[in-house]
Amino acid sequence: MIKGIEHTAIAAADIVTLADWYVQMLGFEINYKSPNAIFVRAENGTMLEIIHGEGARPANTMKTPGIRHLALTVDDFDAAFVRLTARGVHFLTEPLENKGNRVVFFADPEGNILHLLQRATPLPERL
Repeated sequence: MIKGIEHTAIAAADIVTLADWYVQMLGFEINYKSPNAIFVRAENGTMLEIIHGEGARPANTMKTPGIRHLALTVDDFDAAFVRLTARGVHFLTEPLENKGNRVVFFADPEGNILHLLQRATPLPERL
């Protein structure tokens, strides 16, 4: 039986620089390195595998087919937004609030789209 997603892979032009960005900007920790990949782990245990990319990067917009963004949950939206702003993060949108949920989209140095998310009410575990 499938238990869940252990990690998501991101192909990068420079795996060391991108892994360091996730550590310095977002507080992830490096938990595994090989010549071909670096795994970074968030506080809640989710991981990203950063691998060497090949070829040109295709256009990347909020609606380009494929995985569009990684949502990063926070307990204190305002504090996280201020911290990332002070660190020079490139925001793609202004912060938005809808039904008590707060979000803002931004990009990592390689153009991968992420967003901060603070939900007023967690999504249900099951329908």
